[in-house]
Amino acid sequence: MSTIDIKRSHGLEMDKAKKKVQRVADHIAERFGVDCAWQGNMLNFSRSGVDGHIKVNAKSIHVFAELGFFLMALRSPIESEIERYLDEEFS
Repeated sequence: MSTIDIKRSHGLEMDKAKKKVQRVADHIAERFGVDCAWQGNMLNFSRSGVDGHIKVNAKSIHVFAELGFFLMALRSPIESEIERYLDEEFS
């Protein structure tokens, strides 16, 4: 398995940070066909070959995903897309 592990700091209130994470998740869902659901301050996402979450803390965002065998070769472009969406929302 291959993993994606991205951490970002932020200076937003939790509600605002969660709204921005939701927009990131909407982009990811549209682009990669994942299903997303909130559980507290963690947004879980999955589809065949991908399981992960985006955890929102008071001062940081943590994206973690495990890619299955068939998506391992696409790790770099997937990670770049997630980084781009995070940049759009948190820069």
